[in-house]
Amino acid sequence: MSEKTAMAIRKMIDYNSPDLRRINHALKVFGFASAIGVEEGLNAKELEILEAAAVFHDIGIHKAEEIYNCASGDYQQKLGPDVARPQLLELGYSLEQVEEICYLIGHHHTYTIKDNPLLQMLIEADFIVNIDEKDFPEGTDYKKIRDKIFITKTGKKFINSLIIEIEN
Repeated sequence: MSEKTAMAIRKMIDYNSPDLRRINHALKVFGFASAIGVEEGLNAKELEILEAAAVFHDIGIHKAEEIYNCASGDYQQKLGPDVARPQLLELGYSLEQVEEICYLIGHHHTYTIKDNPLLQMLIEADFIVNIDEKDFPEGTDYKKIRDKIFITKTGKKFINSLIIEIEN
């Protein structure tokens, strides 16, 4: 993990404090995104962008709740980039990096974009954590979800492990 990523984690914790549930969610998504990125062969620059996006992916939730009284994915995507942008610049990310990170934040609930590997890895990491944290209705077909959303070999490996655990 780079020093910049560690500082991003500190900033995310400060921003979300005392909301431990959201802090822990971001840290879990960061962990899965980082593992997927490493196993999928990202270079250091790509991994730094993916990790920052994972840390800040839900940064728009508080603003969404404040404005819309709702934390839906659409509102997170709409508001998150503007909340993240000044924080990322303050941390020393380049303007190009900030725009790419904000793009990822602004699309992390858009499951139809399949041509951006970093976005795909972020979506998969977030979905893995969401499966663990949310009570999906009984009878949810996780294999169907996997087949529709997951592309990376590593993400599929992780989700398959979760499906085995859920089904047992």
